[in-house]
Amino acid sequence: MPTKTAKKSNSAGSSHGKRKWSAGVTSDSTHPREGLFNKDAKTIARELASKKVSPKGPTSGMRMLTFYINRAGKNLSASRLKGLENAKTLLHERIAAAKEKAA
Repeated sequence: MPTKTAKKSNSAGSSHGKRKWSAGVTSDSTHPREGLFNKDAKTIARELASKKVSPKGPTSGMRMLTFYINRAGKNLSASRLKGLENAKTLLHERIAAAKEKAA
């Protein structure tokens, strides 16, 4: 009985052995201080919501944090990922409060 062999795809979704698209991002639109993402969740959320770091507001800070988490990927420890996810939750609360205040 013949066996089937799995074909490997060369699709864009395959990243084995290739650089990720996020490695090439060099945006200079926001300016978080050095080591910010190594701080506690409250500090990260507070600074990413500030106009100095995110001139367009806390939503811009949320995108920056999400990008950092996605870019770090598998290199983040479980405890560090949990801290960053907590920062996302706190930042989300700030965004909701800002929207309520504006309405």
